[in-house]
Amino acid sequence: MAQAPKAGGKSGLIQYKPGDVMFNQNDTADCLYIIQKGQIRLFVPKGKGFVDIAILRSGEVIGEMAYFDAKAARRSCSATAIVSTDVIRVSFKAFDKAMMGLNPWFKTIVNTLADRLRKTNDKVRELENNSVGFGAGGKVGGYKFFHTVDILKVLGTLYLVAKTHGEEVDGRHQIHINKLKYYLFDIYSIQEIKYEELFNVLKEEHYLELVNDEENLPKVVQFHDIEGLRSILVFFNQERLKEDDKKMRVSPKCERLLGKIMEQFKVANFEGDKGPVNLSAILEEFKEKQIAISDEDLKDAINVGLCDDIVVGEFNKLSCLVYYKKLKKIFPALRLQNAIDAHNSKKAGAKYA
Repeated sequence: MAQAPKAGGKSGLIQYKPGDVMFNQNDTADCLYIIQKGQIRLFVPKGKGFVDIAILRSGEVIGEMAYFDAKAARRSCSATAIVSTDVIRVSFKAFDKAMMGLNPWFKTIVNTLADRLRKTNDKVRELENNSVGFGAGGKVGGYKFFHTVDILKVLGTLYLVAKTHGEEVDGRHQIHINKLKYYLFDIYSIQEIKYEELFNVLKEEHYLELVNDEENLPKVVQFHDIEGLRSILVFFNQERLKEDDKKMRVSPKCERLLGKIMEQFKVANFEGDKGPVNLSAILEEFKEKQIAISDEDLKDAINVGLCDDIVVGEFNKLSCLVYYKKLKKIFPALRLQNAIDAHNSKKAGAKYA
């Protein structure tokens, strides 16, 4: 996670980029924040992972509990920006002046409610101690943010709701995000943080995008290939049932090679089931861009049956037979699988000061 530049002691507007850390649990606190726009994720680091608490949005307040902590002004959780977010920073000195202006009885009520909420948070934290598994020797089990069941729930809901309640515009299915969230949260009770994070991955990898609605607000979800999303859903479900050594996986470098192979076939307007590819030309392109990818990185694709062994021809030209129809069908799923794996690794490896 990126650590955003820390603001000084004065109040004012602060802007955060996606992934920026606002503060970590147990940090010394000297201010609270009012969200002007964007989304902030609150969580408690735990072992190699964390326990999600909430997602806060425009108009909500963050960090106010530290003001009421009589023992020490410390953050009770960590906070990061999910999307580009603007917050108004209010120093505790400024907030204290506002509190001093309250009637004594009202101030007592506020302090009492804050103390009770603090005790409730502590109790919840105790109950959450079972949320991370422990392995042999008391070691923390491997943490995984996205489980296959999470992916299937979100992708399945996106596909079914968009397909049945969306509309097709210029060849693409789209649906208003409010209707989508109604089914995700109110009907299927999908965990909000899982949806938000996976939705961002899908946007970053260009499987979908947000376009403007009638009020010129970016609240319409537009899918680049709705049937392709169904194929991805089928792929993840099939992989879920396989033993680990039989699952179809390729390394990130192999994925980049396969992407270039796809481009080569598209340029040639190739539509057959299988065909040869000029691997030397692709590797030369990587070399010119100083990208460390070699013919060895195609090994995963060979092992899972996407192409045959590499052939060395005249003038040491490298080529191989690629099962293009098969590759074309599952490549979007392989690409998303790697993006999700990278996201899981980032979450599991995050450090909290």
